[in-house]
Amino acid sequence: MAQNTLKIALAQLNPIVGDVAGNEQKARDARAEAARLGADIVMFAEQFLAGYPAEDLVLKPAFQDACREALERLARETTDGGPGMLIGLPWREDDALYNAYALLDNGAIALRYKVDLPNYGVFDEKRNFDPGPLPGPVNFRGIRLGLPICEDIWSGDVVECLAETGAEMLLVPNGSPYWRGKTDERFNIASSRVTESGLPLVYLNQVGGQDELVFDGASFVLNADCSLACQLPAYEELVALTTWEKGEDGWICRDAPVATVEEGEEADYAACVLGLRDYVEKNRFPGVVLGLSGGIDSAICAAMAVDALGPSRVHCVMLPYRYTSGESLKDAEDCAKALGVRYDILPIAEPVEGFEAALQPLFKDRGRDITEENLQSRARGTILMAISNKFGSMVVTTGNKSEMSVGYATIYGDMNGGYNPIKDLYKMEVYSLSALRNRWKPTGALGPDGIVIPENILTKAPTAELREGQKDQDSLPPYEDLDEILRGLVEQELRVSEIVAKGQDFETVRKVERLLHIAEYKRRQAAPGVKVTRKNFGRDRRYPIVNRFRDQGMAVQGKDEALERAIGKPRVGPTDV
Repeated sequence: MAQNTLKIALAQLNPIVGDVAGNEQKARDARAEAARLGADIVMFAEQFLAGYPAEDLVLKPAFQDACREALERLARETTDGGPGMLIGLPWREDDALYNAYALLDNGAIALRYKVDLPNYGVFDEKRNFDPGPLPGPVNFRGIRLGLPICEDIWSGDVVECLAETGAEMLLVPNGSPYWRGKTDERFNIASSRVTESGLPLVYLNQVGGQDELVFDGASFVLNADCSLACQLPAYEELVALTTWEKGEDGWICRDAPVATVEEGEEADYAACVLGLRDYVEKNRFPGVVLGLSGGIDSAICAAMAVDALGPSRVHCVMLPYRYTSGESLKDAEDCAKALGVRYDILPIAEPVEGFEAALQPLFKDRGRDITEENLQSRARGTILMAISNKFGSMVVTTGNKSEMSVGYATIYGDMNGGYNPIKDLYKMEVYSLSALRNRWKPTGALGPDGIVIPENILTKAPTAELREGQKDQDSLPPYEDLDEILRGLVEQELRVSEIVAKGQDFETVRKVERLLHIAEYKRRQAAPGVKVTRKNFGRDRRYPIVNRFRDQGMAVQGKDEALERAIGKPRVGPTDV
């Protein structure tokens, strides 16, 4: 006889890709916690045993075997009369490899396979998995559970099939990475499936960083009337109990926690901190080192590093040269003191001048130019990498998305490093998040309260200080304009003429578009960094390095004479700034 109450534990946890034994133990511990809470069943995220996304690792037969063996061990443990388990893994059956979700209870294994394999943006599942057949529900102690997996609820076919074959509720495991606005998207999709099926829905998401992706958790439950019955926090591991009752109209979630979830800029900042923390922790670095220049980018990266790891694991180094101002020296020192980190000053005059002396026989007939500027940046990069080699700390690189878009960074110089927490933040967003951090910090952050980025860093004109009196705006449009142009070119793939129609100068847009294309080779060699926007450089945006296409500026409606005149102007080749 079917029961009329059900207690489902939601295990919103942080697996590590490839750590099958560790993920297995994490699942075992979560099941024990679920038993303590009185749960009937505990639910884990998509591909939990493997870690998600494991990419081509899932194609390795030894890895598939390790995941299957872990699942079988966990299944045997369910003969103890404790909670059942719902857990994801790659599963080979004959000649097919599936993204599978398994129900474990009383020693038995029941499997369902993902049908809709996402193959856009950051997802390549059609490369790794075969699609499963349309599923029916699984029977758990007399209750028919629908188990659509992540993308299976983004269209209605799988849920419709489950509803028609008698599912009583939808339990949806997810590996859904964060990007700006994702929370609303999830609710809209889940609400549509609930409305269409008339079934309550559990949306269980993993939490944690994996390379460029950050999974924010923020799991939730919707009752059949689309009311929010449960909301778990974002960016936090926990096992939470939800209590369900069955009435005349089906199952209702009667008791569950409801937390507040960060939104907007707070969510962006928290994602950057979590992404950096997990990259360092999961790769087992003892800490990080970064160049603290007195500018806004290195200051916010230092703040994020301290929030992620604590002051004792962050080492900041000022690397001054003749063009480094006293103002920058003071700002860097003030920032380091506010954050409580180790701070060293290592002048770079000797190595820079040594390089210049070594090159003098070749360069003697040529004037000074960007080459000598890049030597400064490369000397700094070499010193930071030497510190990393000697002490084991990972170098944090600090270029923002505006600079990475147009190549305003020196390859093998300030681009050196293992990870970049602000890689997907435009320059004006860096300023905004810096001001935010001075008045707020994320839950669980290890940095100090209050102002950690000196006000002068927020207000002074940005500069690389590679020559006397240099300012970023000598080479680039104002960042307010540059960021708007780049959003049009990168996120929205707009035509040049469409961006001009929004009020931007034609020549400026053409210049930015050219710089965006010729900097592709640098971005291919850049460190990974946290994905925040809908289209980051890396997994989302894959452009060829050899690429002669340029938007010639044709107006949307016919040809504009001014745009026509611009066609055929000589194009300057790539520069390394």
